[in-house]
Amino acid sequence: MMTFFVCQAQCSCNCGPFIPYLAVNFMDRFISRMEIPVWKQGKPWILRLLVVSCLSLAAKMEDTDFSISNFQGDEAGFIFDNKTIKRMELLILDTLDWRMRSITPFSFVHFFISLSQLKDPALTRTLKDRATEIIFKSQNEIKLLKFKPSIIAASALLVASKELLPLQFPSFKFSISAFECVNEVSPEFHSLVCLFLHERFSAQPYWW
Repeated sequence: MMTFFVCQAQCSCNCGPFIPYLAVNFMDRFISRMEIPVWKQGKPWILRLLVVSCLSLAAKMEDTDFSISNFQGDEAGFIFDNKTIKRMELLILDTLDWRMRSITPFSFVHFFISLSQLKDPALTRTLKDRATEIIFKSQNEIKLLKFKPSIIAASALLVASKELLPLQFPSFKFSISAFECVNEVSPEFHSLVCLFLHERFSAQPYWW
């Protein structure tokens, strides 16, 4: 449900995928430390407030110009004033010990793309956009929680390159697989790639 609220907010404010991804990261960490009896106490608005506050914090971390109203929709009938949101932001910050600079797969995308040695800026952008889409959609997959952000980023780029740049894929795969942080966890790396492919094509997974 919370991820649905985040996607709604992303569409309404037209922000990139990093802010929603980081917001979900904040929410997961916050909820893991603090029990929220949302439905038992008849306060479903708490979830909406948490979503809006995490989006606000994520936008601030990204140093993005935004308006709180961009993150609020009236679909559920919950509109919060700035004072209420700031109080929730402080609660989140205190609960997370003010450790907000989370390492996400997006932190590694640019580096791994540089290994492809693509000369065409348009192709590079297309590859990045597709990998970013895969990363964002994979966030709700519980099976991926055990993987490091670098592994998720590398796998997403391999899936994107297999789909968009099949001729360059073998050399790109070789370059990424040779990288130390990927090579040292080769078995889980390949299993994650297969999972991505299976989810993407809804057919038998590709093996290589």
